[in-house]
Amino acid sequence: MIDFTELIDNYLTKLFPITRSITGNGNRETLKNLQEQIPLNILEYLSNQKVYDWTIPKEWNIKDAWIKNSRGEKIIDFNVSNIHVVSYSIKVHKKISFSELKKNLHYLQELPQAIPYRTSYYNENWGFCISYEQYQELFNEDEEYEVYIDSQLENGSLSIGELLIEGKSKQEYLVSCYICHPSLANDSLSGVVLTLFLAKYLLTIQNTLEFSYRIIFVPETIGAIAYLANNEEVMKKIKSGFVVTTVGGPGQIGYKQSFDSNHKINDIVKYVFNKNNIDYKEYPFDVRGSDERQYSTQGFRINTVTITKDKYYEYDYYHTSLDNLEFVKAEYINQVLNLYIQVIEIMDKDIVFKNKYPNGEVMLGKHDLYPKTGGALVFDSARQYSKIDLILWLLFYCDGKMSLYEVSKRLNLDIKTLYDIALELKEKSIMDIVYEN
Repeated sequence: MIDFTELIDNYLTKLFPITRSITGNGNRETLKNLQEQIPLNILEYLSNQKVYDWTIPKEWNIKDAWIKNSRGEKIIDFNVSNIHVVSYSIKVHKKISFSELKKNLHYLQELPQAIPYRTSYYNENWGFCISYEQYQELFNEDEEYEVYIDSQLENGSLSIGELLIEGKSKQEYLVSCYICHPSLANDSLSGVVLTLFLAKYLLTIQNTLEFSYRIIFVPETIGAIAYLANNEEVMKKIKSGFVVTTVGGPGQIGYKQSFDSNHKINDIVKYVFNKNNIDYKEYPFDVRGSDERQYSTQGFRINTVTITKDKYYEYDYYHTSLDNLEFVKAEYINQVLNLYIQVIEIMDKDIVFKNKYPNGEVMLGKHDLYPKTGGALVFDSARQYSKIDLILWLLFYCDGKMSLYEVSKRLNLDIKTLYDIALELKEKSIMDIVYEN
């Protein structure tokens, strides 16, 4: 088991306070922190660029915000919680009656201690998010309040982190996570940190990788769309992949299926869960969710799955201040990280081989693959497969169409064992690797 628990905990603590949104300096600061661990390339896509049916918005940054009561006391403070302000709030500084102010206040009666997370990305407005307890205790109908939001909304750019880890094949799998949420630990910081250390691990085994891995850190929705629009050719060649999010809660492990429930990636995830004796939840694909909505659209049709631990929408603290570092634990993230690693280890070895001698059986002795003295091998249905058995099965199944994962399922064997023998047959020029175009 890979153990990044201590580093995961360090980065949760380091990144949690940063004010992130779909654009802005908080995203750049976050990506620069990730560069401490991996050679991340930071891309900037300019405001007003047309990306399919969308337009990259103006860049938003905020310095300060507060509400003061009639006595000049600061009762709501952005510096206490950066989700006190509706993301993308415009600049405002004025005195206002409570009857007017309450139109711009957001709270949750059903979760009275929680501050809700709200946004106004494409509608220029302003607002404050407060707990219902604060609403009841700090505000009065007959009082006047001073509101202040020191923010900027101007032409700038949208920031994306990108890392391509190249394997032996140029065929790529996708790993995507979103960076746009401020101070929400499970949604989305846990996914950002897991993706960081998944990338770090893949870099350590890069020379063994059969396939390449395109890892991106994007603002949700608009970031994924912008990346697709600016990288359309390569993205249309992606095999399949992952959208990594909500992996750090105390609840049950589960996974959201890709749009094609029969796609192999779903089967591999379930195989890994069963191998680890995990009692898991299975969520069907839905057009509501995260960036799988973008990657699986008609122009791309990328099958992406999401392995979760307290999936978005499924836990009470979703999109509130209670989704914090007390709710999320580094050990939970490390547990899910190891599940992702196991899935990738199978996917990466899931190669199609082709027997170069399809007409009749290969003469194994000629290739030093058979005992020098014949007649000693006796078939016994009760015993485990011998190496010669596995060679014969590989030569039987590997027709240039059936992949190693499919062979491993038929033989009920670990794919790594078959992969090692298949490579040996390749080295002896008995089989070839057949990569897709």
